[in-house]
Amino acid sequence: MDWIRFTNKAEEALLRDSGYRWGQKGTHTSRTIMLKELRAVLGVCRPDARREDYLSAIREDNCLSKRTMATRQLSSQRLSELYALDPDVPLFRVMRLLWYTDQDSQALLAILLALARDPLLRATAKPILVMRPGEELARQRMTDALSQEVGSRFNKSILDKVVRNAASSWTQSGHLNGRGRKIRQTVTPTSTATTFALLLGFLGGTRGASLFETPWAQVLDASSSQLMDLAIDAKRLGFLDMNQSGGVIDLNFSRLLIREERR
Repeated sequence: MDWIRFTNKAEEALLRDSGYRWGQKGTHTSRTIMLKELRAVLGVCRPDARREDYLSAIREDNCLSKRTMATRQLSSQRLSELYALDPDVPLFRVMRLLWYTDQDSQALLAILLALARDPLLRATAKPILVMRPGEELARQRMTDALSQEVGSRFNKSILDKVVRNAASSWTQSGHLNGRGRKIRQTVTPTSTATTFALLLGFLGGTRGASLFETPWAQVLDASSSQLMDLAIDAKRLGFLDMNQSGGVIDLNFSRLLIREERR
């Protein structure tokens, strides 16, 4: 699945600065997307909080109710890996803006940002997204997808742990339901989540109508025409600009990006 594209070092650096991460390491060797913890941190901090505010809330104020300083520090590290927790990172700053505008979109916003930042979670996406509603998750498919991505670097026990954590993450996002047996269910996309999925594709190098067909868009379980309608709603809400002329679609995110990022 073509999530992120770059053709030279300059484009690669821009993507890293935006907040994307890739490689063979990922938080899902030890954690899930930690949706409950993310909600707790963003819930106690101001909408304009800085990185040090988030770290202080976790470590000093113990907003996650951890027993020891070591576990608080580890939680802050894992959340930072998944979400950056830094408004100087564009993907987190935009996600945070959208997060506070629509509570119903928070689970989808979290999984989208975690996918941008955890290559191991991304490797598990295809087996989930090709499932039909009501179908039971075949964990071996997820294991095979991970093995193809990381080769022989992980032993069987680590692969199994990543699969368990990833299955839990996809359950937290709403794509799966159940504890032992995980059943695929359809998530309900929103204009807010659509905005973020389109932005992820846009910053990742996709333009025009193809933005409605990227893996980011596929996470929303909706057709291109449904997502286009949601994008029109997002335009009314002031999240993006969209023009259609002669079958050509032009999307612009200047309302969400600062001047340097727009360049």
